Amino acid sequence: MARHARPKDLGEPGEQVGGLAVLKEIAIIVISALVLSFLIKTFLVQSFYIPSASMEDTLTVGDRVMVSRLAPGPVDLRRGDIVVFIDPGGWLPVYTAPDRGPVGNAATAAMTAIGLLPEDTGEHLIKRLIGLPGDHIMCDDACADDGGPVTVNGTAIDETYLKPGNTPSGAKKFDVVVPDRMLFVMGDHRQNSADSRFNTSRPGGGFVPVHNIVGTAFATVWPFERMTWHSNPSGVFAGVPEPTAPAPQPTT
Repeated sequence: MARHARPKDLGEPGEQVGGLAVLKEIAIIVISALVLSFLIKTFLVQSFYIPSASMEDTLTVGDRVMVSRLAPGPVDLRRGDIVVFIDPGGWLPVYTAPDRGPVGNAATAAMTAIGLLPEDTGEHLIKRLIGLPGDHIMCDDACADDGGPVTVNGTAIDETYLKPGNTPSGAKKFDVVVPDRMLFVMGDHRQNSADSRFNTSRPGGGFVPVHNIVGTAFATVWPFERMTWHSNPSGVFAGVPEPTAPAPQPTT
């Protein structure tokens, strides 16, 4: 009996099985990469976009920074850290995300969730951590009127990271003790930063709850010409003693 030839467009059985195996391997790799990206973003590292000039010249508008999510947590927060935090309440204007259409919005949300796009900064701020719980932070007349240094626990700090031409507090006087489980933050561009100094009438009295901290920025990764590491300026706070009294309880 004559054998009928197999149509060429169907291919041999082995070829079909091989093609499916390749597609399966590609699917496994893609899914594994997406899961890994999600886990890294959730527990280790997250990317953020810088939307304002409050941290110039350390960070400028349009920079993409990498943020370690190990602090607070396995890694303690330190004075001088650059911290990303959720708005404690009223620091930012009401934010409306850009409308990219149903498909665009869904795609953006999905890629952000798994870490393929930088986090939408609409509810986040980035500042420098100046005071830990219990720290006494002050800018007196000499600081505000004459451009003298801010003091932390009675010790003047030489803030080498300030934007050139800025004074340590931009004529804003303050005298505060950081409550328990709270932080005091300021931008490096002191003359253009609505930070703890200017939010005393907001919830929390201008302090940032520790649980609002997303993480600490450790590198600028974009634009390419601005790629750099952000190490903690430990020398600025090297002479600052620890608080002598327990941190007061936060007010509600």
